[in-house]
Amino acid sequence: MATHDQIPETALEWHHGGRRAALATVLETWGSAPRPVGSQLAVSGEGEIAGSVSGGCVEGAVVAEALDAFEDGHPRILTYGVSDDDAFAVGLACGGTIRVLVEPVGAPPGLPEQTLAELTQARAARRAVALMVNLEDWSRRLVPAEEADDALAARFRGDRSGVDGAWFAGIHNPPLRMMVVGAVHIAQPLVQMARLSGYDPLLIDPREAFGAQARFPDERISHDWPDEALQAAGLDARTAVVTLTHDPKLDDPAIAVALRSECFYLGCLGSTRTHAKRVERLREQGFGADDIARIHAPVGLDIGAKSPAEIAVSIMAEITQTLRAR
Repeated sequence: MATHDQIPETALEWHHGGRRAALATVLETWGSAPRPVGSQLAVSGEGEIAGSVSGGCVEGAVVAEALDAFEDGHPRILTYGVSDDDAFAVGLACGGTIRVLVEPVGAPPGLPEQTLAELTQARAARRAVALMVNLEDWSRRLVPAEEADDALAARFRGDRSGVDGAWFAGIHNPPLRMMVVGAVHIAQPLVQMARLSGYDPLLIDPREAFGAQARFPDERISHDWPDEALQAAGLDARTAVVTLTHDPKLDDPAIAVALRSECFYLGCLGSTRTHAKRVERLREQGFGADDIARIHAPVGLDIGAKSPAEIAVSIMAEITQTLRAR
C-alpha cells in the first residue's frame, strides 16, 4: 500500500501500467482545513486512490473531477468551502475552505509524463526540488533547491508549498529520517512513533542480541559500528539522530559524526551528570561551545516521562518542536 509520501510515484506507476492517473494537490486552505497545502491524492482511471487532500471530506468529489479530466485532458482548479452548497454534499462541514488542483498525467496541458518522471527521480535521489505550475497557462518547471530564489528557498526551509502570483510551488523535500543508535527498550516505541510521524527510521547497534529482528519486527537494522553506519547513511538537514546506549564507545563516535553533519536534531540519553562527562570528552576531541550547544541532553522534552514509551513520546515531541520551530 502506498504511503502519503509515495503519491507521485504511485501516479507514475499507474500511468506506466496503462491505467491512467491524475494528481490532485491542495493549492490553498482557509480556516480549519484538514490537510495542509501541498498534500496530494493520486487517482487512477479505475477510481483507485492513494493519499489524501482533505482527510476524506472531498475525496469523492475530487475523484469524480479526475475521471472527467481523463476525458478532456485538461487540469482544473476546484474550490470547496462551508459557504457552498456543494461543500455539505461532499462533507466539508468543519469550517474550512480548500482549493485543489487536479492534473491528469499525459500530454499538455496535463502534467507531462516526463516532468512527473523527473520529479520521482529527484525524490529517489533525495534531491530537494519544487514542481512549479503556472495556474494560468499550465506551464511547468522543476527547480532544484540550490537554484531557488530567496522566496522559494524560504519555502524549502519551511517545508511549505504555496501560491505566489500565478505560480504554485509544490515543495518536495527529501523524506525525513531518524537514526537511532542503541536498540534499547526506549528504541522499541520510538521507531514506531517515528514511522507514524513520517520518518524513515534506521536502528543502529553492533550488538546483534540487542538489535535482533525479533525485538524490532519489520524495522531496518544496521549492525555496523554507529559512526560507520551514520557515515554510510549520509546525514543531511532532513535527518534526526538519537543516541540511547549510555556507552561512550558506541555513542561518542556517533555524536562526533552527527556534530560534523547538517542533521537538524541530535539528542543524547543520559542524566545531567552523564552529559557533563560527555561534554568533557567532546571538548578533548576539539568540539567547541557552538557544537556542544547543538546537543539536546538529557534527550526529550521535560514532561516527567518515566516509562520507555513516555520517554519516546518526549523525544518525538522535542524532535518535532526542533523541526517545526526552525
